[in-house]
Amino acid sequence: MEFRCRLGTPGGEIVEGVYVAESESRLRRDLEEKGLYVLSLRARGTFSGLAIGSRRRRVTRQEFLVFNQELATLLKAGMPLVQSLDILRERVSNPAFKSVLDGVHEQVKAGTSLSEAFGAHTDIFPAIYSASLTAGERSGNLDEVIRRYVAYEKLIGAVRSRTISALIYPAILVTLMIGLVGIIVLRVVPAFSGFYATFDRELPLSTRMIVGVSDVVLANFWFLVVGALVTGVAAVAWLRNPGQRARLDQVVLTLPWVGATIRKFATSQLARTVATLLGGGIALVHALEVAGAAMTNRYLAVEIQGVTRRVQEGESFAEALRARGVFTDVAIKMVEVGESTGALQEMLNSLADFYDEEIETEVARLITLIEPIILVVMGVVIAAVVLALYMPLFELSSVMSG
Repeated sequence: MEFRCRLGTPGGEIVEGVYVAESESRLRRDLEEKGLYVLSLRARGTFSGLAIGSRRRRVTRQEFLVFNQELATLLKAGMPLVQSLDILRERVSNPAFKSVLDGVHEQVKAGTSLSEAFGAHTDIFPAIYSASLTAGERSGNLDEVIRRYVAYEKLIGAVRSRTISALIYPAILVTLMIGLVGIIVLRVVPAFSGFYATFDRELPLSTRMIVGVSDVVLANFWFLVVGALVTGVAAVAWLRNPGQRARLDQVVLTLPWVGATIRKFATSQLARTVATLLGGGIALVHALEVAGAAMTNRYLAVEIQGVTRRVQEGESFAEALRARGVFTDVAIKMVEVGESTGALQEMLNSLADFYDEEIETEVARLITLIEPIILVVMGVVIAAVVLALYMPLFELSSVMSG
């Protein structure tokens, strides 16, 4: 059989390729023996409900959570799994999601486990979901594990939503400032420059600079637009390279304030994911593999691969984190206490709650400081541009009055 694999190398690179093996378990074992970390592994040609023609279809986070809530409710009520899936797939309105559920229903009906059926769609559903389903199937508490996954997603989503909501107003202010300056440069300045051309005197330096910038932008407008688009496309293509994305994420972590906040969010995400999987009966090594692959910061995801390898070799989780040197002392100490007391899951949840509160407080504090700063900068920039435009008129009026 052929399998499409996404692998992490000991050097921190992430590679993708197609490999041939007798079975998935045999291939996974062979790759791990070579020192590679399996991030995702899927049989080539596996059914996927992603595409209609050449268009990519998406399953929204909200409808996926609603599906899981309803599935957990039906299972809790004693409804058989196949019948539950049959009921829910008929209620889904999203064609993309319905096609996936149709395939999952047929696979489960044929004897495939629910975790394997959803695990075939790693490009749609997160790895933590299939891992949680595996834990539920092993423990016989599938409905409880699904409810725990839904609670996990809601917590992660709430932190992300609050952070984004807090940043919306500053983003609007910056957009308004750029828009106003653009209107002045592209519309107002050209009207004034024709009038200034009739002057016999040399214009002030600030006015000459504004008029010069306006002339350059107008003369090369479409060239600048095309250049911006090409730069944007090139940047997106560059970021899609896993190695480049990891390097960028490493640089972001060194930025003042922003880096510390992102590190806290990544640590919170890691802690809550591992805690959720441990609560479902997943072994720590497997939980770390899934949590690392789910992290949004790719540099820290690579670091977690090193942590996973050390834990697999018998080192404690706390010591493995300390050896990497990229996680905070608070996180390491809380993990150490959790391991020594046998309450690692509870301590990881406490760590995630602690950092979630810190992130919310720090974002609120930043917004309190940045909003007046943006308003002041906005006023100064617009005032400077307007003053530069009207300066020749002030000089002309003074000459005429003299």
